[in-house]
Amino acid sequence: MQAMIMEKISDLRVESEPLRLVEYPLPEPKPNEVRIRVTVCGVCHTELDEIEGRTPPPRLPMILGHQAVGVIDKVGSAVTVREVGERVGVAWIYSACGQCRWCQQGLENLCPEFTATGRDADGGYAEFMVVSASFAHPIPDIFLDAEAAPLLCAGAIGYRSLSLAQLNSGGALGLTGFGASAHLVLKLVRHQYPDLPVYVFARSEKEQHFALELGATWAGGTEAVAPALMEAIIDTTPAWLPVVAAMRQLEPGGRLVINAIRKENYDRELLAGIDYPTDIWMEKQIKSVANVTRRDVTEFLKLAAEIPLHPTYEEFRLQDANRALLELKNRQIRGAKVLRIGSIS
Repeated sequence: MQAMIMEKISDLRVESEPLRLVEYPLPEPKPNEVRIRVTVCGVCHTELDEIEGRTPPPRLPMILGHQAVGVIDKVGSAVTVREVGERVGVAWIYSACGQCRWCQQGLENLCPEFTATGRDADGGYAEFMVVSASFAHPIPDIFLDAEAAPLLCAGAIGYRSLSLAQLNSGGALGLTGFGASAHLVLKLVRHQYPDLPVYVFARSEKEQHFALELGATWAGGTEAVAPALMEAIIDTTPAWLPVVAAMRQLEPGGRLVINAIRKENYDRELLAGIDYPTDIWMEKQIKSVANVTRRDVTEFLKLAAEIPLHPTYEEFRLQDANRALLELKNRQIRGAKVLRIGSIS
């Protein structure tokens, strides 16, 4: 099969093709696994974190990609919950132990044995992949393959972020950064809370205009001052500046939810400039989002189908994965980026 593989840690400021297209061995499913003929796979900022070494794979080479959609073409001997011909998707959560106290509380995203698709196990930047049958999610018929891919990560993690934001007092919501996840959160909020003020902070004027097109109340730069303080702000950026800027625009008791696996550009001078009375006091909170659970994915897919919530996306060929990643790195974003791998729909 064809696959785009990561063979080493790369600096994308100097390396324009960190992944290489190769012929790779066809995977065979274990008794509890299914094999998926992949049709599309979403491109996520987490892949940049892997390539640049902020969350490196434990082994190389690795096939990246954790927003894979396709059709099951083979099932393991012990599989009873999935069948050949079923259209499914695979999210960031590849597996968890199911036995620890976090898993028993429904927090398998915090499991010490959490395994990430495309980082700890080969992912969807390939024509085929395998996964445990219980971690393969049926895709609602209403979605095209390319629409479903961003829902598996950008959508599901956005859904978890919104839950952690706890919008319960009628205050405004802020979104800092406006890529794949944030644009889906805005669409979701406009459905659930049509009158809620939503303020978007984005570095690019194109992203600001896109946010306004999708129903944002206001949009400005990362450090711009919004019309009002916010009950919660969801940060989807890879940088630290939006964190500091967001804390200054939270109302008393407000929550900053950081939706990122890793942060780039640790700036000691910037963080040293935090002013406790202005930026942190008055019981402001910071909450990180760690991975997703299967429940997040299942609930969000159901809700997205009911709305229905159709992502904005741009398609690339599998062999053009490097170009998609570099555009993501350079903030050339309008919605999500999706790799087209196969023609099965």
